[in-house]
Amino acid sequence: MALSSSSAIRRILGGSSSSFTQLKWCLSSSRQSSSFPFDDDTGSKELPPLTTPKLFVSGLSRLTTDEKLKEAFSPYGQLLEAKVIADRVSGRSKGFAFVSYATIEEADKARYAMNAKFLDGWVIFVDPAKPKERKPLASSSEPEVSETGFRTNKTIGWCG
Repeated sequence: MALSSSSAIRRILGGSSSSFTQLKWCLSSSRQSSSFPFDDDTGSKELPPLTTPKLFVSGLSRLTTDEKLKEAFSPYGQLLEAKVIADRVSGRSKGFAFVSYATIEEADKARYAMNAKFLDGWVIFVDPAKPKERKPLASSSEPEVSETGFRTNKTIGWCG
């Protein structure tokens, strides 16, 4: 935020010069700190190197489609896949997607260029995709038998 006119800010703050001085100090001190969230000097340079050409994109608008995602990410290299993950029942976007490139270098270029940028009015975040974790299968598929002789099926209830 640039302080273009001190008199305009003083008018907004009700003419108090001490409030203006405090506001000016807060803005200058937060801009100099390394934890300022929109500071271009610190944000994208601390990203770890990629090990896979597949990217995870989060923070998507519910209106973002596969085509819009392809259009936004295609300038950075050869896209193999751009898939917005949708809810099975409603068909609406869940707010995240996966983008795959031909090479790791292209994916890295897209990650640096698109991370913390606006897409369909929402700020998106681009991270390396992690491998899908498989859930362990149930140890036994047989229903349990209680002391009364009835079998208990945990998904259905009591069986006779």
